[in-house]
Amino acid sequence: MADATAEDSRPIRGTDDLLAIFQAAEKPPSAFRIGAESEKFGVHAETGAPLAYDGPFGVVRIFEALIERGFVPEREVEGGPIVALRRGRTSITLEPGAQFELSGAPLPDLHAVRAELEAHFAELAPISERMNIAWLGVGFHPLARQEDLPWVPKQRYAVMREYLPPLGSGALDMMRRTATVQVNLDFSSEADAMRKLVLALRLSPIVHAMTANAPFVERRLAGKKSLRGDVWLRMDPARSGLVERVLRARAPRYLDYVEWALDAGMFLIKRNGQVLANTGQTFRDFLANGYRGERATVADYKVHLNTLFPEVRLKNTLEVRGCDTLPLELAPSVPALFTGTLYDERALEQAEALVAPLSFDVIQAARPELVTRGLEARIGDRSVRALAESLLEIAAGGLDRRARRDEKGRTERVHLEPLAARVLRGRTPADELLAGLEGTGPYSVQELIRRTRAIPV
Repeated sequence: MADATAEDSRPIRGTDDLLAIFQAAEKPPSAFRIGAESEKFGVHAETGAPLAYDGPFGVVRIFEALIERGFVPEREVEGGPIVALRRGRTSITLEPGAQFELSGAPLPDLHAVRAELEAHFAELAPISERMNIAWLGVGFHPLARQEDLPWVPKQRYAVMREYLPPLGSGALDMMRRTATVQVNLDFSSEADAMRKLVLALRLSPIVHAMTANAPFVERRLAGKKSLRGDVWLRMDPARSGLVERVLRARAPRYLDYVEWALDAGMFLIKRNGQVLANTGQTFRDFLANGYRGERATVADYKVHLNTLFPEVRLKNTLEVRGCDTLPLELAPSVPALFTGTLYDERALEQAEALVAPLSFDVIQAARPELVTRGLEARIGDRSVRALAESLLEIAAGGLDRRARRDEKGRTERVHLEPLAARVLRGRTPADELLAGLEGTGPYSVQELIRRTRAIPV
């Protein structure tokens, strides 16, 4: 991985240095882009065994094949294990349990996002065939137990493995048995960033409910439409969730997010290629008192921002992270929904009006029911299905007004339609996975692979 720049390596001089990270990311709307991220589980297509990190059935073999196609390997230290690949502005990374993630390039429209995802699966196809891999597009691993999964040898993951479990029972499952689809979006100013952050945080539980796609655990029914969502309710509350400080602020500013981040526990700092674990120390305390003679740098703060896991994360982009992984047909719907809502002024206003009656306390109280019942849930006295239908209509209007057309003359609305069709029938992706199943399991490995494949065979 690249070392910190000289500018980032200097000690933090004050709050302005913390705000500058966001200020430097501001750009005019004409330069706004869409960056999609999509994780998936790899399993043996016959036995259901999960991908290892190394060995005959490991991700390193996939990496080696992709390096031959122009990807460049990335290591945390010289001579260390490969933990990611990069080609241009596209990267492939690994989550702790070897979940395989495409982090897409910043692209001008959703047609390009869809094409990028299709090209990724096409590039993986011959490798997957040789290794007999089935890719699962589902938010919680439907087959594997914790003990079945590998640990990717990334320095941060070793620290997280020890630090997070005492702070929430969902920690290890979050790390190794969940997968998500995310979208990164741009902002033009502090007011624009915070307006979008507030709205995206308020919408995230609703969007997660309509896209719920994690109903299995260890070949049985999980009893929830999104077990992944339940896992995130059992995580370190200081670094996850809905960023209460921001949602309660009358006029949110970058400083509100910074103050929230300062009070979250740290994982580590890096010095001369070495990791120093300083778990439990808040960044606020590190800033004031240092750690083992080291003073807080801008690079340290950037690392810290990347170890925070709220439903929507503010960095050099606005990262919406609250949805379960979806199969290829549906995966672009999450970037489409938030692009249509956040990149169009009329849609922004309409979506703000839609959720205005929902206070932080009401949304927070509804989250357990949302991950359990999906579209059948309620937020306060509001039907989630009705909210979802209204939100889809708002987003579709925003996409039409963007007027980005594909070769057939279709606007970006086309990428929202597969999800909209399901919501109008009152069905989440999880409902479709469950259709026709009898009992509570255990179900056959082959049946679950067939139902949860990212691309149907």
